[in-house]
Amino acid sequence: MDAFPAFFPLAGRTLAIAGEGEAAEAKARLFEGSPATVVRLSTAEALDPGSYAGMTLAFIAGEDDAWARDAAEAARRAGVPVNVVDRPALCDFTTPAVIDRGEVVAAIGTGGASPMLATMLRHDIEARVPEGAGRIAALFRTMAEEIRAVLPEAHARRRFLRAALTGPAAESAMAGDMQGARERLRAALFEGPQLRGVVRYIDARGPADLLTLRAARALAAADVLVCDPDAHADVLALARRDAERVHDRSVADLADLAAEGLTVARLVTTPAWRTERAALDASGVATDVLPIAG
Repeated sequence: MDAFPAFFPLAGRTLAIAGEGEAAEAKARLFEGSPATVVRLSTAEALDPGSYAGMTLAFIAGEDDAWARDAAEAARRAGVPVNVVDRPALCDFTTPAVIDRGEVVAAIGTGGASPMLATMLRHDIEARVPEGAGRIAALFRTMAEEIRAVLPEAHARRRFLRAALTGPAAESAMAGDMQGARERLRAALFEGPQLRGVVRYIDARGPADLLTLRAARALAAADVLVCDPDAHADVLALARRDAERVHDRSVADLADLAAEGLTVARLVTTPAWRTERAALDASGVATDVLPIAG
């Protein structure tokens, strides 16, 4: 990872856009509808560090290289991170291609090396992120404290929310019925069945591009990874960074993890997993096999 992606909350923040022309207008359009206050600076104002007082971020857009460099330096002297359009070498941060779904925001960055590639990838992802996704996120945010009170353990909350993402509450939120969505989510929270753990077997011989989409999603959702010693690094990289990673667990250990309600990704590289799975099935543990060769 050459650059760390971060999201700046915009409510109550002030942003500066310095310069004139289409590039400056494009930056201004990026923040239309956001809760941030956008201050436009003229070419002269942009050279004064005092113009950036209280700003969270500054965007510099102009054709003249010397002016852009001086404006960026003025913002830095005021302690404000700066983005200079089309000049990656002058940037403290680069502006990604953004998919805006309200409370759901996705961003594709190339470190300023290829904005066209970022835009192309944005179009591909945009088609997969429905317009109502932000309303689902808003639903979970407004009910976060209720959910945490009922399900104080993180793994139980994750499993509940994972199921809720494709349940009636999410469908109501997608349709714009937020009151109905809250009622359905609350009903699922207090009346839903006890969440069960599961052990999912995934072929970890690699490379990662051989995994099915279902296997990749299972990796991203797992609470615990139980790995064979030679599990491929590219496969491991698809898992959540905060998922616990362990080795050399017995059938009894796997059963105990599932009994806690955890989703276990069992990353295997040899056919020995078949005997292990049969033992888990015999003991009543839910298992799932995502396409494995051999």
